[in-house]
Amino acid sequence: MTPANDVLALEIDHLTVSYRDRPVLWDVDAHFPAGALSAIVGPNGSGKSTLLKAALGLVPADAGRVAILGGSSGSARSKVAYVPQRDAVDWDFPVTVREVVEMGRYRSVGWFRRVGRSQRAIVDDCLERVGMAPFAGRQIGQLSGGQRQRVFIARALAQQTELLVLDEPFAGVDARTEHAILGLLGELRDHGRSIVIVHHDLGTVRSTFDWVLVLNVRTVACGPIAETLTPENLRRAYGSDAVVAEEPEPAPWG
Repeated sequence: MTPANDVLALEIDHLTVSYRDRPVLWDVDAHFPAGALSAIVGPNGSGKSTLLKAALGLVPADAGRVAILGGSSGSARSKVAYVPQRDAVDWDFPVTVREVVEMGRYRSVGWFRRVGRSQRAIVDDCLERVGMAPFAGRQIGQLSGGQRQRVFIARALAQQTELLVLDEPFAGVDARTEHAILGLLGELRDHGRSIVIVHHDLGTVRSTFDWVLVLNVRTVACGPIAETLTPENLRRAYGSDAVVAEEPEPAPWG
């Protein structure tokens, strides 16, 4: 897949990030087309999560430029919904499933205003789409790993942004939930949303995604799946051959 127009969902130029004087990302160039399901892959410690955080302004960069949907990362941040890794969330916080998803509407209604009827309808729809409507009143700490991921994806959907960015959304979830989430994200892509995901399963990337960045501190390759997820590029990133198997079709929510 190539961009449908000149505006990219996410564009990263010469991005360098370091922690305690140790480079985590070095002169990274990457771009992700609008209206595509894009993956970021690479070995552990390759800087995948840091790349997302730096692109969204959550960690400082030493150098480089980021554009989101054609605008600066600061001005366009309201067009992005971000789903962090599960270990970045306080699961003991006393909040219900519905309240978490309602947080996705605060940017529209304001933090100190009640969520009205029309906003509640959006929340209900998002809960239904991820199969979590029956758990709306449950405290998030009482949920399974897969259910928690569904809730935070529902919150991202409730933001109704043009770009969704997800950091390892399938870590610790069962295969059925992963397939169902991928099915939902594919539907969003088909309706014009742009999605960028840090992912580790090369087989799923091969069978489901449109675009991929292969990363190992530096950019190894970035482009359409067929041209980019090659044995040579995987050897350069992982240091050895990686088996890329076909995946079954996503299953419905259940």
